[in-house]
Amino acid sequence: MKTLPSVDDDSSMFLREAERILSENRERKRTVPPDKNSCWQLGHAFMLAERRRVAIELLGASGVQLTAESQCLEVGYGFQGWLTDLLHWGVNEPNLAGIELDPERALRAAELLPSADLRVGDATDLPWEDDSFDLVVVSLVFTSVLDPAVRKRIADEVTRVLKPGGFLLWYDFRVNNPFNDNVRKVNRAELRGLFPRLTGRIRSLTPLPMLCYALAPWAWFLPAMAGMVPFFRTHLLAVLRK
Repeated sequence: MKTLPSVDDDSSMFLREAERILSENRERKRTVPPDKNSCWQLGHAFMLAERRRVAIELLGASGVQLTAESQCLEVGYGFQGWLTDLLHWGVNEPNLAGIELDPERALRAAELLPSADLRVGDATDLPWEDDSFDLVVVSLVFTSVLDPAVRKRIADEVTRVLKPGGFLLWYDFRVNNPFNDNVRKVNRAELRGLFPRLTGRIRSLTPLPMLCYALAPWAWFLPAMAGMVPFFRTHLLAVLRK
């Protein structure tokens, strides 16, 4: 696993935002029960299964054909993010790349995926050449970035490293969390504004997490029914082509 400098010396704005996000990660680790997002938590399992299903639907409808040789990047891969999904979808591990701000999370992912090109750093200066990737995954990243200029810089970097004809797979909140001031929504208009050179499909999904946690242990179809009501959908999943 390679370690990169987070920002240039003159990029104090990016550095402040990175430090704020890392501080928030430490606070969440201290205050959030470790089993809240466990794979054994049925509400969380429902949300993961739904987003994977919708991702497969939109990738297929968009004509994405991943192969063993597809070059794929995840921005903000956390403990392993979507990287294992990409493995299951047939991409060879050495063709997976990622950048993660939190060194502790990155270390765990590197242990699980030793052949992937996983790096530590922030996404405002991606350490890859222009037009490098067939697919870039950005999941639950932008809502943690509160500074509009930093958001735009990351979006521009994602666009830069995508190959012409390459795809962005996006998943994030479309509504604000009234209980958490450290996240900020990205709605459809904002998403398109961040990536003006990309076009494609956007779909709302994921019922209110509190409903998923409450209903899924009783019956799997209950949160699915809640998700049929657009008002209850809290996230957007998009597949956009450069």
